[in-house]
Amino acid sequence: MKKKLIKNTSEHFDTLFHNKPQHIFLSPGRINIIGEHIDYNDGFVLPAAINKYVCIAISPNEDSKCKIVAKDLNEIFEFDLNDALVPNSDMWINYILGVLQQFKEKKSLDKGFNAVFSSTVPIGAGLSSSAAVECGFAYALNKMNNFNLTKEEIALIGQKSEHTFVGVNCGIMDQFASVFGKKNKVIKLDCTTLEYEYHNADFKKYSLLLLDSNVKHTHLTSGYNVRRQEVEQGLTVLKNHFPEVKTFRNCTEEMVNSVKQELGETIYKRSHFVVKEIQRVQDAVNALKASDFKKLGSLMTETHYGLSKEYEVSCDEIDFLVDSVSKEKTVLGARMMGGGFGGCSINLVEKGSENKLIESISKQYKTAFGIDLKAYKIKISKGTTEYKN
Repeated sequence: MKKKLIKNTSEHFDTLFHNKPQHIFLSPGRINIIGEHIDYNDGFVLPAAINKYVCIAISPNEDSKCKIVAKDLNEIFEFDLNDALVPNSDMWINYILGVLQQFKEKKSLDKGFNAVFSSTVPIGAGLSSSAAVECGFAYALNKMNNFNLTKEEIALIGQKSEHTFVGVNCGIMDQFASVFGKKNKVIKLDCTTLEYEYHNADFKKYSLLLLDSNVKHTHLTSGYNVRRQEVEQGLTVLKNHFPEVKTFRNCTEEMVNSVKQELGETIYKRSHFVVKEIQRVQDAVNALKASDFKKLGSLMTETHYGLSKEYEVSCDEIDFLVDSVSKEKTVLGARMMGGGFGGCSINLVEKGSENKLIESISKQYKTAFGIDLKAYKIKISKGTTEYKN
């Protein structure tokens, strides 16, 4: 799959530009085992890079002209680096223009480039195809221009691109996981300090399976930004009552419960979820260390019901998938993954049971919603890198 992606992207570049690309970069999508919607709430998350990639074939130019080809969309965008870069109505190019704008501000970026990119990261599945594009291009520009930026700086460039040119106030997790991923390791990331530690992702006789609902409801961006405003309101109330509280990390469930009336039903639910989810990540790390996969699975399922009932970012289709697999003996846990309102569920299942499970759930899902289910068996891989023959 990876070799085919590299070959097809490289050959497309050769066809369009009559030359082989000077560089090829691979930037992975990501999963998150647990810790959803708390990367912007000063929490901890537990992501990992996966073996689905954005591949970028690229060569520098001698002038300031740029031509970027989105192979999968069959679209081309051309511009001059000397011109003012502004968000475009074609959303896909904004992820890249936002990255370029920051390089222009931070560094002397005068050489243009030709690039073709293609992807095996499913779009809209909650696997952060956007972060893979942002970080892939940031990594490529850094390498080609010998800017010597750190991995952390590259991840932050990707995040800021999404804030400024895409208009989504995302946390740092997606970009960090894409850049810092290691084979067979999950990353426990402190989203406040960006301190991180790797933990073995050896699931023994279990594996991770993604079930793609094949739906993406349109209120993701608006819903996401509204959730951020709601939890900020909740934190303000908590700080007023408890001077020692600086972030949700300092909050306890008891504190949230004690101001429930003042918070109001909606803000209470949001705040309660965040405090519980921050603790669940710590518990999940301990479960992984102890190879207690039953506990890990139950924490994942708890997270889903928190996301669905308290944070209210799930949808009927994803709830159906989680409820359905939860009845299967071969499944230890399942939850919605990503921003929400569609996308994938992540499932901890017995190795060898995947095909039967996919077949059973696909039929149930098709009957309930008339939608074909997609499934991805994934492996945990290394982060963004330059591909060398």
